Amino acid sequence: MAPLLEVRDLWIRFGGSEAVRDVSLRVDEGEVLGLVGESGSGKSVTSLAILGLLGPAARVTGEIRWHGAPGAAAVDLLRQPPEAMRRLRGKEIAMIFQEPMTALNPVMTIGRQVAECAMAHAHGWSGREAKRRAIAALESVAIPEAASRYDDYPHQFSGGQRQRILIAMALINQPRLLIADEPTTALDVTVQAQILAQLAELQRERGLAMLFISHDLAVVGQVAERVAVMRAGQVLETGPAAELLTRPVHAYTRSLLAAVPTLRTDRNQPLARVEDTTGETALYSPQAE
Repeated sequence: MAPLLEVRDLWIRFGGSEAVRDVSLRVDEGEVLGLVGESGSGKSVTSLAILGLLGPAARVTGEIRWHGAPGAAAVDLLRQPPEAMRRLRGKEIAMIFQEPMTALNPVMTIGRQVAECAMAHAHGWSGREAKRRAIAALESVAIPEAASRYDDYPHQFSGGQRQRILIAMALINQPRLLIADEPTTALDVTVQAQILAQLAELQRERGLAMLFISHDLAVVGQVAERVAVMRAGQVLETGPAAELLTRPVHAYTRSLLAAVPTLRTDRNQPLARVEDTTGETALYSPQAE
């Protein structure tokens, strides 16, 4: 399978601190790569570096190679001018942020916000055409009565519906790569299952690639074909999801899996502790992050 995105030897520094150290990842055409790790492991910082959203405080080195049009030479996103990145963000690579109420503008209707995503990359559309496409995008993510709710505000929707609106905004321009940063972290398990099923259906229908970021191994196991495990800014292990989650090689991955509570876990005992390779320990909880 041809690579779509290649991250090579990525380092991210803030002042004297190294947030990401020598990270290399690959996302192939139409593939779902799960990026899993504890809070502070560098998952979200890596995704923001891909889109050039870290700001001047970050020093980013390495390569982030984007294979755009079929047959075209790959470009290094770290060396693209701001205007080129603005054309790419939301069009070729889109992102779903983890908290809808901070990602959505509370004083703009959801219809206008979705339509603006389309008009930012389709100059010349009329307002009527943008509205039509926005309603179609909302319908595609199962927002009920999308046309009549076009002029509603974010607070008038449930948490699961707000997450679906973010998905509609991300997919309206039919990107080739979708970065989903903890898209279900603030949702209850029933709504979480609905959102995951929705993402899986859209991914199959459109054949888009996805970088799915989560701290929850069970969620990653449901959606990803391959999984990369991060710890303290480094990728420790990468492999097919079924293999990595059942026969992990790295000691940290094994202890991470052992720390996840199951129906067989003795509730009278404390949670297992996650060992890192330096001998330090940290409590792991699937809900922490």
